[in-house]
Amino acid sequence: MAKYSSQNPCTWCDGCGDYGIWTAVKRACVELELDPSEVLMCFDIGCHGNMSDKVGGCYRFHGLHGRVLPFAAGAKIANPKVNTIAFAGDGATFSEGMNHLVHAVRSNYPIVCLLHNNENYGLTTGQASAVTRQDIPMNSSPNGIPEATLNPMDLVFSLSPTFVARGTSCDIKQLTEIIKEGIQHDGFAYIDVLQSCPTYNKFMTDEFLREHCSSVGSDYDASDIELARKTAIDTEDKIATGVLYRAKNSRPSFVGRLKSREGKKSNLVEEVEKGDVGEFMEELV
Repeated sequence: MAKYSSQNPCTWCDGCGDYGIWTAVKRACVELELDPSEVLMCFDIGCHGNMSDKVGGCYRFHGLHGRVLPFAAGAKIANPKVNTIAFAGDGATFSEGMNHLVHAVRSNYPIVCLLHNNENYGLTTGQASAVTRQDIPMNSSPNGIPEATLNPMDLVFSLSPTFVARGTSCDIKQLTEIIKEGIQHDGFAYIDVLQSCPTYNKFMTDEFLREHCSSVGSDYDASDIELARKTAIDTEDKIATGVLYRAKNSRPSFVGRLKSREGKKSNLVEEVEKGDVGEFMEELV
């Protein structure tokens, strides 16, 4: 199978941040010299999920709303050799799939969770999500949402993560480096990508992101979790981007803690036996 090409895959909706994110993902795979057969991309329901129809070469799975993380985790456990990336939206992740995110972080599954955060349900025409700002009118809440806005970073840091990063869809160069580090991390890599949605979120434009987002810089200590949490949730003046936290002495991933797999040279996917289920099916038909 051919290696990834850095050529742009297709034409996207004008101004949509999904294009920038996919470009960064593809560049990361190219620069890490990953063969498409070594990558599994799992997609949730949402605008970003349409990417599954536009990506070629690698293994792809388009799942149920809010359920992409358990599928990605199961696939990684079955075959740890495959680099697994779960693409999810802010709506699905912090509403329907909140429980899955909590347990994915605490379990430290060795997968990348790449969050497309455009602060709304774009595929269902601009409904407010749990992370939509209170004073922003949306199609389903023209007067703004009455609930308190959820802070994704504060929630993730409360769960003792091992890798947390934030990037933007308009800084492809930085996002590429973040994704490369996330893929190489042996544990759950949470990457929050702030992206533009020109159709429904008129507030968080590319211009806004370029003006308000700033890289943490080379002298930033990403191993200090208290500093990282404070840096991540303090967005009053500037929104920090880059690898915000990387555990210095990272605890083993879920796969690395499975006692039943100690000493095993094969993977679960290689141990599956073929069997005749015809007799069982006759009972059901």
